[in-house]
Amino acid sequence: MPLQRPGVERARARGFLSGRCARNACNAFAAIAAFTHRGQYIDPMLGALRSLALLPGQCEVCRAFGEGLICAACRAQHARLRARCARCGLALGAAAPACGACLREPPPYERTVCALEYGFPWDRLISAFKFHRRVELAGALAALLAEAIERDDAARGAQAEAAPPAPPRLVVPVPLSPARLAERGFNQAWELARRVARLRGLPAEARALQRVLDAPAQATLAGRAERLRNLRHAFAPAASSGTGARAGARNVAGHDVALVDDVMTTGATAREAAAALLRAGARSVHLWVLARTPAPANAAAPA
Repeated sequence: MPLQRPGVERARARGFLSGRCARNACNAFAAIAAFTHRGQYIDPMLGALRSLALLPGQCEVCRAFGEGLICAACRAQHARLRARCARCGLALGAAAPACGACLREPPPYERTVCALEYGFPWDRLISAFKFHRRVELAGALAALLAEAIERDDAARGAQAEAAPPAPPRLVVPVPLSPARLAERGFNQAWELARRVARLRGLPAEARALQRVLDAPAQATLAGRAERLRNLRHAFAPAASSGTGARAGARNVAGHDVALVDDVMTTGATAREAAAALLRAGARSVHLWVLARTPAPANAAAPA
């Protein structure tokens, strides 16, 4: 059995020893050193951590060493710009303001920005992030979503629409139920939303929307109609703990809101959450989604 330095090789493989991680640790230890015996125990650790900061990270897709958890080559190869329905984000043969389904039944959200197609290699990374507590992936995945939003902004500017929808000024995640949040330990949509909001220079509100119905997971349901029934009345504005007013409504009222989620399949979750935000007084709702599944006839993935 080959020798392995306990923890170090595993940590490096998961990107924990990337330059940013080590630099953050250096800063933390430096702060402690100011209060701990003049740094006599901390200084040697700082030297070691500064050396680790020079080590390259490992790409989560191709496993090559370089900068960041997802290398530039993999982003270029697997995160290519796709022609999509501007309303629901479904991949199309050519970009269009709305697909047939959106024309027949317009969704309550104005526009959808989607970074990735749900498939190799992103399905594996999103599952690891979502179900296996790989929260360190959130920064790299959020950066992909932020890049897609920037491209969408540029495309809308080039099109010079007569009356383009107002850009979002508040970022809100699709919430988990309290039971699901306790089981998972974090809300993956919030981990994405707060990072994208920071990159965009926008405020983010984690509790503007709450999930009041702990229904079965969407991944366990097959058809769109069943998913819609499962989520009926599942979302509501967050209740206030002070006065009698609804804090959720006060947070979103009059705002153009960006609703963030990790994966979009049939759009049932997005429809219900967006409708709840509009009932709370939001002026408009846009979707910012990390990954969109292909057309239901071709593939399926969890919502």
